[in-house]
Order: sequence, then structure tokens, then C-alpha cells
Amino acid sequence: MKNPLLISISTLILFLACKKESFITSADAQVAITADSLKFDTVFTTTGSITQFFKIINENDQKLRLGSVKLMGGSTSFFKINVDGYTGPNVHNIEIEKRDSVYVFVSVSISQNTADLPFIVRDSIQVSFNGNTRYVQLEAWGQNAHFFRNKKITADETWNNDLPYVIIGSLTVEPNQKLTINKGCRIYVHADAPIIVDGTLEVNGEKDTADRVYFRGDRLDEPYNDFPAGWPGIYFRASSKDNVFKYAVIKNAYQALAVEDPAPNANPKLTLNECIVDNAYDAGIIALNSSIRARNCLVSNCGKNVILAKGGDYQFTHCTVVSISNSYILHRDPVLFVSNYILVNNNPVTASLSALFRNCIFWGQSGIVEDEVVVAKSGSTVFNVTFDYNLWKVQTPPANITSSQIINNQNPLFDSVNTSRRYYNFRLKENSPAKEKGTNAGVVLDLDGKPRPIGLPDLGCFERQ
Repeated sequence: MKNPLLISISTLILFLACKKESFITSADAQVAITADSLKFDTVFTTTGSITQFFKIINENDQKLRLGSVKLMGGSTSFFKINVDGYTGPNVHNIEIEKRDSVYVFVSVSISQNTADLPFIVRDSIQVSFNGNTRYVQLEAWGQNAHFFRNKKITADETWNNDLPYVIIGSLTVEPNQKLTINKGCRIYVHADAPIIVDGTLEVNGEKDTADRVYFRGDRLDEPYNDFPAGWPGIYFRASSKDNVFKYAVIKNAYQALAVEDPAPNANPKLTLNECIVDNAYDAGIIALNSSIRARNCLVSNCGKNVILAKGGDYQFTHCTVVSISNSYILHRDPVLFVSNYILVNNNPVTASLSALFRNCIFWGQSGIVEDEVVVAKSGSTVFNVTFDYNLWKVQTPPANITSSQIINNQNPLFDSVNTSRRYYNFRLKENSPAKEKGTNAGVVLDLDGKPRPIGLPDLGCFERQ
């Protein structure tokens, strides 16, 4: 007969052994990950290879088994992982003792000579346990460029065309400070990164395509490279003054140029000379009680091309403002809206308005808009709106304006438009009704930098050569 005491002791030892080796399997297991993202912001200021780490902490009183720690980009990713000494991209069945942790080391290696990468390379790590999944986001710089994260211009600064400029987080020009951007610069802006101007922004592009200054989103891969709303836009706030853009191209923003309040001096708050604003999802140019001078500008294919509301002081000369419905933006708002008020709690708030539009084209097609120019008035503030030598598409002419030499509802006959290929050439055909229908406004060049005649110029931003 076996000794009952020996049996009891053996059973106890077996029970304790099983308890010691048991794992928590509940979906409510407490796991802490010490980072939700890793950003490798110094790839091009070091050797091109950097390592960072985070910890996965088992906060339970039992052991925990991680089903997997997986690099989602797999073996082709620019990132590499090592989990508790095991090399990825997919490490399985990692055991963590109670109240203990494991290290996950992440490295990235990018050649400085790899030119076909996006500016920002991304991947993620998936951590799986007990039916749960958690992610750690990875971000590194791809192409060589000037990278600015939450950049503030706190003293006058000049950017030159040596490398592209990539804006992450935001770019802010502080009050009474000036950022000068010289010819040929390319500014690529991340999806969550507004450019905020409380001081002065001066853009000095030149007429040749390579010498213009471009602002656009940082996604250059298909199909994202042509998406509207790829970045927030440029915002000129109350204290901003003396902003001048020459030969600039602003593309694919949400609100490309937003201007609020009068300038704190006697100069226009924003001057646009020979500029292109294209494919902005909400608005190309939106101004609230501010001041703008625009010459030889093309504002094209935006949700709302130009909005000038709550009064202000505006002059648009030789501008083409046009929208054609396409697969990205349905043309359903007038290309020009002008008013001396906005509604606040359904009540109009007004300000004085002075606006002059000379030698311009306002046109839209393939949409649902009958009146491409809408002018609205409320109250008795100063209200001077003049249209002088323009072509527009309007069924019901706006009231409360002064107008002369208007060509109404005649197709301007743009050179080439192919919406399926996203090709838009808004220069004029030889037989355009806008040809030689302007008045001499002292503008000697067009948007291409080509001469205008001493006699009667063409309407719009392009002169038929």
C-alpha cells in the first residue's frame, strides 16, 4: 500500500509546478507599450541608419505569451525589428514573465542616394496577444530634404533651392518676422501641417517652370499626388502683413490661401503676381474683411474658387477663375462669391467693401452652377463692386454692382481640356471671344511671362501669342 502522505506531497508539487507555468489568456490582460510611434528624424544627418526601441510590459501576475510581433511591411520594409533577441519581420510566441518586459529594437536604413522614395517612409508594428492587436507607428525620412517638424520662424529667414523642404506638423511665421522663399524652391507639406503666417511670407519665383515656387502635399505616389485636400493650406492671420507671392504654384490644398482681417498697415495684406492656385478641395482663395491684389493669376478647379466675404479691399486684374467638374471635385458653387457680410448666429455682420475686377474671365462648366459670379449685400456699409471688361457665365446678373464691357455666356474657348486625363490648358484658342477684348491696365506681361500688346490685351491670365 502506497503512503498517502507521499501521494499528497507529489500532488501538491505537481499543482504548484502547473500554477507556476500557467499563462494569462484573458483578453483583459494588462499590457503596456512604452511608445505608440517612433519617429526617425535624423536619418540624413547621420549615416542613414538609426536604431530606436520600445518595451512591451506584462503588468499581470501571470506570464503572458505574445502571439506575434510583426513588421507589417514585411521583408521589403526599410525598417527592421529585433524582439528579445529574435530577428523579424515576424517573431512568434514571445513569453514575458509576470511584471516583466521585453525590448523591441527598431532600425531603419535608407540610402541618401535613393531618389525614388517618398519624402516620408512609413510602416507599423503589430503586437498580438490574447486576441488583441496593438500598433506602433513608424516614420522616417525618405528622400534627402530639409525636414521641419512644427517649425517656427522666430527671426528673419531665407530658403534657397538646394534641397526640397518638407513640412511636418506645422510651419508658423511669428509676428514681425519674415520668411523669404527664393526661386525654384519646392515646399512639400504633410496632411496635418498648416502653414500659418502671423508675420510676413515673401515668395520670389521667376517665370521659367523650374524657377517657380511650388507648394503641394508630400504624397507624390499615385493616386495621392493629385488628390485635393492633401494638405491644409496657407493661413494669413490678423497680425500678418506685406505678403507677396510671385510666380508661385499652390496645389492640392484644402483651403489654398486663407486671409483674415485687414492688414495692420496701409499695404495690401496679400499680393499675388503671376500665381496659380489649383485643385483646392474647399476654397482656392478665401478672404474675410481683408485686402488682396491679384494680377495674372489662374484659380482653377477648386470647390469654391474665390470667396471674398465680410467686406474688404480687393483688386483682381487679368485673372482666369475657372472650374470644370471632374472625378475629384463636382462643380456646384460659383467660381466667384463677393459679399460685405457673414452670418453669425444667423445674423449678418457687415463691413465696408471695395472690389474691382478688370480684364478677367469667370467660367465654369459640366457642373450645376448657372451664375458663376454672385454678389451679395446686406446693410448700409460702403459697397463698391466694379466689373470692368470681363467675360463671365451668368444667367442672372448680380445687383448692386457697376459693370461695363461684359461678355456674357460666351464660351472662352480654352485651348485644351481633358478631364479623364486631368489635363487642363486654360490658354485661349485663336478664335476665343476673350481675345483682344480687354482694356489697357498697365500689365505688360502675362502668366507665362510673355509680353502683352500695347493695344487691346486678351482677357484672363494668358495672352494669346
